[in-house]
Amino acid sequence: MSDKKKALFICLGNICRSPIAEGVFQKTVNDLGLGQQWEIDSAAIGSWHVGNPPDWRALDTMKNHEVPYDNCARQIIKADFNNYDYIFGMDEDNMRDLKSRAPKGSKAKLLLFGEFDPEGDRIIRDPYYDSDSKGFEKCYQQSVRCSKGFLEQLEQGKVK
Repeated sequence: MSDKKKALFICLGNICRSPIAEGVFQKTVNDLGLGQQWEIDSAAIGSWHVGNPPDWRALDTMKNHEVPYDNCARQIIKADFNNYDYIFGMDEDNMRDLKSRAPKGSKAKLLLFGEFDPEGDRIIRDPYYDSDSKGFEKCYQQSVRCSKGFLEQLEQGKVK
């Protein structure tokens, strides 16, 4: 039986926001020496991009910040709701979808990732339709703040 904490990051297609959040959270726990205590992944609400790598702009943004990443898109499945301790949605639509898909009595806490942003930026920027990479950088910065904010609240016992 593993005593690792498990976190899953969700966005609509799993090629922009959730891979960045996954990569940043993994780097954050690694940098804090907590990497062995966590199992981290990301997934999509929809199936459009299953099997594909993240958007090239997401990969470039992570590379620019030395965030390693080599995962491919997958869609969330019912088992995820009992496998993960924390499932983070990137926006209110993700949260509604997650709540409607969660099996009754599942163990995962469904959390809006942006709730942990000390700057109060609650919705993680969706840069998919942008013509440049600025939105990806904003998503990265939000993910850094939210990762640290969540881990601080977890350590303080504000999140179970």
